Amino acid sequence: MTFKDRFQRLVPARIEPLLSGGQFWQFISVGVLGAIADTTVLTLTAFLFGLADVPAKLMGAEVAILVMFVLNERWTFTGHGTRGYRPFVRRLGKSHLVRTGGVAVQLTVFWALLNPYRRQLAIAGIDGWLVVASLLSIGVATLVNYIFEGLFTWQVGSVKAQRGGTGDSGQ
Repeated sequence: MTFKDRFQRLVPARIEPLLSGGQFWQFISVGVLGAIADTTVLTLTAFLFGLADVPAKLMGAEVAILVMFVLNERWTFTGHGTRGYRPFVRRLGKSHLVRTGGVAVQLTVFWALLNPYRRQLAIAGIDGWLVVASLLSIGVATLVNYIFEGLFTWQVGSVKAQRGGTGDSGQ
């Protein structure tokens, strides 16, 4: 039995469609744009406006969630989910619910890197460790977000989730 065969026996059938390389890399690409949005808002609110680290991180995360949802909806998972305004709003709500778990993972890692493990990383007179901690925390949460977004928000692998269904119209 090959490694691939053993791996497929361990992976539930519903997760298997998420293992397609193309879709995963699309999600990662969208995540990079989300990380840029998150880091930009974090940096602006913390350094320019003096907001505390964790509230600044939360603001960055919310902006990133909205950016990534729209891009995933239109590109990564475009073939999944029922069309229409109401299903779109439901997916947005589900995405926020799923991403709340990802943000919890992110904030835990972010806090841990800033508090017990904080390092000085001066870049042009600015504490660059804040940005490094943010990017590391985003990376840790990415895999959790990908699996749960695919399964729960866009219902990848679910027969009823194929686009073009008779769901609500008006998207």
